[in-house]
Amino acid sequence: MNERISPRAADAALSRLPEPDPDARAHSLKLVELIRQEIAQAGGRLPFDHYMERVLYAPGLGYYAAGARKFGQAGDFVTAPELSPLFARCLARQCSEVLAGLEPGGDILEVGAGSGILAADLLQELERLDSLPGRYLILDLSPELQQRQRRTLSQRVPHLLPRVTWLSAFPGEGFRGVVLANELLDAMPVHRFRVSDGDIQEQFVEARGERFELTWREPETPGLAQAVKRVLSGLEVEDGFESEINLRAGPWLASLAVSLQQGVVLLIDYGHSRAEYYHPARNRGTLMCHYRHRAHPDPLVYPGLQDITAHVEFTAVAEAAQGAGFQVAGYTTQAYFLMASGLDRLVAASDPDDVAGHMALVEGVKRLTLPTEMGERFKVLGLIRDWSAPLLGFAMRDLRERL
Repeated sequence: MNERISPRAADAALSRLPEPDPDARAHSLKLVELIRQEIAQAGGRLPFDHYMERVLYAPGLGYYAAGARKFGQAGDFVTAPELSPLFARCLARQCSEVLAGLEPGGDILEVGAGSGILAADLLQELERLDSLPGRYLILDLSPELQQRQRRTLSQRVPHLLPRVTWLSAFPGEGFRGVVLANELLDAMPVHRFRVSDGDIQEQFVEARGERFELTWREPETPGLAQAVKRVLSGLEVEDGFESEINLRAGPWLASLAVSLQQGVVLLIDYGHSRAEYYHPARNRGTLMCHYRHRAHPDPLVYPGLQDITAHVEFTAVAEAAQGAGFQVAGYTTQAYFLMASGLDRLVAASDPDDVAGHMALVEGVKRLTLPTEMGERFKVLGLIRDWSAPLLGFAMRDLRERL
């Protein structure tokens, strides 16, 4: 059950990482120097979540804030919208259902739109369904990704581009419609902790000569120890247990709640319920790094050039959502959600005489739904506000009892 790679496999994975080119290495060294300065200013160490925030989001230098290609076969990882247009086409049916139930219609807000492929495919399918939103809003803080999203939309759905608006913050109060966040929560910085002799320790990043080093110390982040003890209450974890906790999802949901007056939020990501997340067999946590389609567990490698993620603890997200004023309307696997949203009918409607196209759809279905691929690892959490109708995507199997 442990998502972390074994030490031997980790060493092998690190040894196979391709060397960055000189420009990329120089870029990484600039970020290293920035972090080194911040460590010195902080008295010799940074909490892990601060380090993760800098390597991912430091302006002009962080992984998501700089210009390196991240998504797709030429990047570091592939997301569901890039695997198959069926992902967006199924999601469009859920969005259409919600938009049809709003008077006089509503908007869509996508938070963290990646390459823009989901937005393009979703708008295209909603047009086909005669269910376009009044506006398609994209909230993405990366200027480079905003440019790429604009190019994607201009190439694929140029006539729908006037409906798209980019935001730098949540819209003001009164938003009505659908909020989408696909593989967003896993990229939020997390705190790492360890259970030691019944107490909680926090992980830090320190500078040791020319290198960074991970260390464990007494918690310095306010409220961290109490939060960890609360989520571990009633669970059996042994001394030395390590894992992560996301203290940023709660404030993020509270901010979203200020904006959303009526509608549905769909959070799609890889993760587990609390009991599964903090299972004794998962005793080294879920933190993983991705560099050119190679996964490994070392967050100190190539700062700014690799992605760092942690699985989502969906029980905590559901609790935070309820605390912010949302209701939890559904929780299921990606496979069940897509099948309930018409996946089988979309495949059946494809032209079998178009052998290449039909086989591509079938291959996409496998990648999106098989348990060994994305089907069970990825979950969908549905949140609602001032909405009473059942949601299509959770009609086949609702797993809220597992939260």
